[in-house]
Amino acid sequence: MVRRVDRAGEMEAFDAVVRAGSLSAGARALALTPSALSRIISRIESRLGVRLLVRTTRTLTVTPEGEAYLLAARRILADLTESEAAIAYQAAPRGRLRVSASLAYGRITIVPLLADFVARYPEILVDLSLSDELTDVLGGQADVAIRFGPLADSPLTARRIGSNGRTIVAAPAYLARAGMPQVPEDLHDHNCLNFNFRRVDPGWPFVRDGAAFALDVGGNIAANNGETLVQLAQAGVGITRVGSFHVADDAAAGRLVALLDAFNPGDTEDIHAIFVGGANTPRRVRVFVDFLAERLAGRG
Repeated sequence: MVRRVDRAGEMEAFDAVVRAGSLSAGARALALTPSALSRIISRIESRLGVRLLVRTTRTLTVTPEGEAYLLAARRILADLTESEAAIAYQAAPRGRLRVSASLAYGRITIVPLLADFVARYPEILVDLSLSDELTDVLGGQADVAIRFGPLADSPLTARRIGSNGRTIVAAPAYLARAGMPQVPEDLHDHNCLNFNFRRVDPGWPFVRDGAAFALDVGGNIAANNGETLVQLAQAGVGITRVGSFHVADDAAAGRLVALLDAFNPGDTEDIHAIFVGGANTPRRVRVFVDFLAERLAGRG
């Protein structure tokens, strides 16, 4: 009967002993008994016919043959680790991928991409949560989260996947009834639908002849989210200024009309995918972030 030899395991055992400086410390690192580890070292020495270690009650010395074996063992173990990592990376990514995005951006931008993503990576289960509340990625509530605007300092990795501008829009029916504003000041004569939360500058920003200025506007409805304002604009209630991603499809289809583009200051905010980075980041996370960057390139 041929006895199988776990040479990689033996090499790891020898390396552990040398690193720890003693059999007992090496045994603790490997969760073995000192006698079991001693038998492994003796088995290597017997097979090779050389002494690798000189052991006394107080010291452990590596012989020249032991030094040569150690260098070879470490090189072989490093090659094995590298080969396994390469194979694992090439394997089809799989597992549950928890993704967090805001309600509007998730519904309008992320959800339409998921059919193609799961077709490309059928072994990934996408667990999507849409909420305007921020999830704690570092605390393990999500694997990938989509964030707008400046990011707070954190150990998380951020990958820019796009940007979001602002567009002023109204429905053709509203403009037919109330008229088309030609300059920003014309908005004083229109029903402007605004956000109801506090902002640093509540006015709508514009630029004319290179000079930036803000204009206070008013209307009879305010809301806490862009989707509601867009829905009201679609219904012909008034004019609103929201993130461009909210209205791109409606503007292309003629359901909404972009207004005052010549005075648009071009203010934008970056959009990032944030996740726990590092060498051990699951491949399902990496391929999803790469997919978003690929599909959303040029939008904004």
